[in-house]
Amino acid sequence: MSNRFELPNTSRELLERAREVAGAELRPIADAGAPGKLKRELLAALAKHDLLPRLFPASLGGSRDGNVSALELCVLREGLAQRCTEAETALALQGLGAYPIVQSAGPETAGRWIPEVARGRAVAAFALTEPGAGSDAAALSLKAEPDGDGWRLTGEKKWISNAPAADVYSVFARTSDEPGSAGVTGFVVAGDASGLGGEQLELVAPHPIGTVTFDGVHVGPESLLGGVGEGFKVAMRTLDLFRPSVGAFAVGMGKAALDAALAHASEREAFGRELRRFQAISQQLADMATQIEAARLLVYSAASRYDSGERVTKHSAMAKLFATEAAQKVIDAAIQIHGAQALERGHLLEELYREVRATRIYEGTSEIQREIITRELYR
Repeated sequence: MSNRFELPNTSRELLERAREVAGAELRPIADAGAPGKLKRELLAALAKHDLLPRLFPASLGGSRDGNVSALELCVLREGLAQRCTEAETALALQGLGAYPIVQSAGPETAGRWIPEVARGRAVAAFALTEPGAGSDAAALSLKAEPDGDGWRLTGEKKWISNAPAADVYSVFARTSDEPGSAGVTGFVVAGDASGLGGEQLELVAPHPIGTVTFDGVHVGPESLLGGVGEGFKVAMRTLDLFRPSVGAFAVGMGKAALDAALAHASEREAFGRELRRFQAISQQLADMATQIEAARLLVYSAASRYDSGERVTKHSAMAKLFATEAAQKVIDAAIQIHGAQALERGHLLEELYREVRATRIYEGTSEIQREIITRELYR
């Protein structure tokens, strides 16, 4: 079991490299751009430093022998998150949007898009959620109606990262009236397709996110992701890979908050002694460190299990649930230790407080993760 809890040396080196590049090279680019806007220069920098290409196989323009491992994905996301959450999110969204194409598109379609995504020249988006279908992803209502040898898509997606500026979308629509997931099919849709529209949304944390509207958008048979009616499987296969790494993102943010709290508690004095000398503070720091370490172990265990071919539904849900909930608590505690200064706009902890909140919602809410865990316990 030790291999599930100790990172190999190559992974430790990648973690440190991602952290260093994020702080020295990526953070300045992120800070220079407008909040909430898609920053293509950030994707270019991720590609330049061979972080983004590591998500994709060399046969499709990446720098790997095959598809990314869940463990390496977690390492990259944790390292980037410790120094630049925006870079972390940019990398993760490229992977999330592109992996349905990597895993399920035809060779010609994958060859058209993935090399461009891997090199930061094209922006990908994962378009699953709708105004009336969030946690219940099988309740999709976006229509894909037959049109010659293809389909026409009509409806709306909402809360889609990188929308409406993405160059390519992995889209999931209903091709039949069969209930639940049985009638869902996946498609690749170019960002400049006729009839495609949308607008940007503003969230608490400034991310590039928005709506995507489909007004009779035509897609051909070459755009299929898998077979007709297999879209839900395609989507879940991608989420199975990426869900543990959401926990790694949370661990990275939690570690950054813990480091800030440790430094502040050593430097700041009150009533003639350092804050860390107060029992209330020292015990809080101990709990914070324990929660982050426990979260990290769950995340890397789930990732290792995925890479070894095990069924990881329960472990991935546990990892995401615990890590995101723990990170929220740790960041909140770090703010409490810092006091008012941590609430100032632009402070690291103020930024992390806004960033961490969404992790308990996207790719399955904490409540959905608990439902998954319980269901798996009764299997």
